[in-house]
Amino acid sequence: MIRLSKQNDQLLLEYHSVRDSALWVDDKLQQDGSITLRRTFTFTSPDLIVQQESSEDERVFLLGVLEDRYYKISKDILGIKHDLRLDANMRIILGTFIAQRDISVFRKIDDLIDEPITIGGESENAISLAEFNLLLKTFPTSTELTHYARSRIARVLKDYFGTISDAEGKLNQYLNRKNKLPAQSRESIVSSFEVQKFEYVYAELEDMLSDVDSYVEKNWQKKILGLLLFVFPKYVAVLENVHIKDFYSNQSKVIDRYIDLTLVDYSGSIDIIELKKPFSNALVSRSTYRDNHTPRKELAGSVMQAEKYLFHLNKWGRAGELEIYNKRKAELPAGIELKITNPKAMILLGRDNDFAGQQHFDFEIIRRKYANMLDIMTYDDLLRRVSNIIEMMKRESSSSSSRR
Repeated sequence: MIRLSKQNDQLLLEYHSVRDSALWVDDKLQQDGSITLRRTFTFTSPDLIVQQESSEDERVFLLGVLEDRYYKISKDILGIKHDLRLDANMRIILGTFIAQRDISVFRKIDDLIDEPITIGGESENAISLAEFNLLLKTFPTSTELTHYARSRIARVLKDYFGTISDAEGKLNQYLNRKNKLPAQSRESIVSSFEVQKFEYVYAELEDMLSDVDSYVEKNWQKKILGLLLFVFPKYVAVLENVHIKDFYSNQSKVIDRYIDLTLVDYSGSIDIIELKKPFSNALVSRSTYRDNHTPRKELAGSVMQAEKYLFHLNKWGRAGELEIYNKRKAELPAGIELKITNPKAMILLGRDNDFAGQQHFDFEIIRRKYANMLDIMTYDDLLRRVSNIIEMMKRESSSSSSRR
């Protein structure tokens, strides 16, 4: 059993053996020079604190030292790239370091970044305690890990064995039933099919959002893009990895850039779309700066990237139209010529279903600031749009039927 405690400007880890004694710890340190507890804490002999009245079943290690209102924990103990700093006033327990199945919390964070980790306090770039506690809650439980693994396997098998989701099944059931329906007017058939089409999109979105972690980024983008083409039928082609020229970033030479996804509408005009998996808390900060919720890096970075792509497209002009067209004309419908005519960008990322207080208001201000060139959508926005389309279609269909 492991317990953490704060004593005399030190953060201590107390190990209590469930066996008869903790002598095996001493043997391990002597033979190997180090010992790892719970796959997270690695100590060497100098870390062991010799106490005058220590029992045979207990060993105490120095985990951290108080420095400038933070407990500093050596990178070597946690197996990370930089020393960790924890706010001296925060509650520090075993769960601060270890998630389900002995997953090292800070090692997982360290895998994704290349800078020191600071939790709480007033230090610049520190993760707030509220944000960190929320992060701990998002670490999957054992049941969730099993579920994610099964879901990922199911997604792979689906490509080979034709397994279909509930939403796809519902659409196919409807199409089978439709063949048995009595003759109706063309208007009625088209109206009914349109409703079912958007119900299918809504069901698929819900299904995907309930199981985000079973998708890799590339597959997520491909599936969402297919659904978006239902919702925005004006687009007739999707071009991936479009090459453009950057004449401004380097004065000595032209730099090649690549736009991940470009949409072409029925008239040949180009737009850009940025698709991100819906990570939680990717839009605006939960805490405030001068009473304002500010854009998170995920949102700010996506906006900046889209703005640069639009800038380079506009500056390239007619020469760009011809170059992109000549390279990608085989992917376009016959008779369409590409046009760079005041292109816009659509950004789809994040969720707003957990916004609190002023977050909705501040996010709307951010979104409207870029409305002339960017359409920033959350996945909950997209769900609401599709839901409203379904409701209006059903209302119009019901109204038409009553007039007959």
